[in-house]
Amino acid sequence: MTILDEPGLPQDPSTAPAPRTATPVRGTGPAPVRRRPGRAALEDGFDIVGALLVGGAVAVLLFGFLTPLSGAVGWVVVAFLTFVVAYATLVSMRSDRLAVVDRVGSVLLYSAGFVVVVALLFVVTYTVVRGIPALSHGNFFVETMRFAGPLDELDLGGIAHAIVGTLIQIGIALAITIPLGITTAVFLNEIGGPFARFVRTVSDAMTALPSIVAGLFVYAALITLVTKERSGFAASIAITVMMLPIIIRSADVVLRLVPHQLREASYALGSTRWRTVWRVVLPTSRSGLATAVILGTARGIGETSPVLLTSGVTAEMNTNPFEGPMISLPLQVFTFVQSPEPNMIARGFGTAAVLILLVLLLFLAARLIGGRGAGQLSDGQRRRAARRSRDDLMRIVRAQTLPDYAVPAASHPNRSQENP
Repeated sequence: MTILDEPGLPQDPSTAPAPRTATPVRGTGPAPVRRRPGRAALEDGFDIVGALLVGGAVAVLLFGFLTPLSGAVGWVVVAFLTFVVAYATLVSMRSDRLAVVDRVGSVLLYSAGFVVVVALLFVVTYTVVRGIPALSHGNFFVETMRFAGPLDELDLGGIAHAIVGTLIQIGIALAITIPLGITTAVFLNEIGGPFARFVRTVSDAMTALPSIVAGLFVYAALITLVTKERSGFAASIAITVMMLPIIIRSADVVLRLVPHQLREASYALGSTRWRTVWRVVLPTSRSGLATAVILGTARGIGETSPVLLTSGVTAEMNTNPFEGPMISLPLQVFTFVQSPEPNMIARGFGTAAVLILLVLLLFLAARLIGGRGAGQLSDGQRRRAARRSRDDLMRIVRAQTLPDYAVPAASHPNRSQENP
């Protein structure tokens, strides 16, 4: 007798029904609209305009009618906070929480960038406008203050001696800091070790060194003991002390960004460490290294206190950095604005505008020297690479066409195993 499906007896696994997978039911609502990140829609423009109107209206009501508050800064802060809240509310009416956070974060980032640009433009514009009375005279760029006094008109005297002194001092400082700073950064990345950690710690500490301390150090160690007088070379050494840690740390960060695969590929081709650094690492990071030099130059070219202690003040042209005082543009600005005369104040602002223009020219020159970016070659680099490739091809063809007895034994791996 056979019992079928008796309770309590185990079922045969081969005859048990297979489990069924339940497929989730799709929603009946409309599919979400996909948007490309960074693309602004028409609704976003309406939200921004509406939030701006709400922020301005609330600020006007609070600062003009409902409260005794006053002040332009407070008005702007209240208007901006109200704008952010209103914009988040408008976006939340048609989007989820993730979209609201994204839109509000984008507004905050764009606002921060806008504030930075406006502040920079305000500083540059204010400086140029206040210095236009002096900048409008051609003698301001080609004459010195040797025969000009505080009461003289702006058509007499200039800052030619300060421009020359700045170029000489920053040139000497760059001639010292560029090879020393980049070489130190290469040592920190390619060699390493306990001494490298010590050097990195010292360079990090020197970035926070007050400029007056650097000036006092150079004054005590160089002027008091060696030269016995202030000079442009002493000022260059003080500027070097301020520029060197900036260039080392910036170049160190740039060299760390070079992919290790490039180094490994160079080593796999039989290249040495020095050749890898010279042919692979440095060309790849050339644009970043140029930026590091720019940061160091911007730090050094605007220093006033170390130059005041080491270079001295003069109203005459001095092109010898090893003898006599040599003034720079920042120190000349400091000298001009100490006078209460309006013409001297105008000369000070004009000198500051020239200093800003000089920094801009140095920035453009460094960007042109640095190239387009990491891994991107300029026209000259592409021509040199093509010429080297043609030379390599001719060398390979010439080696293949030579008879066997003319080829060195080292180029034949099988022949090197044979006995002579």
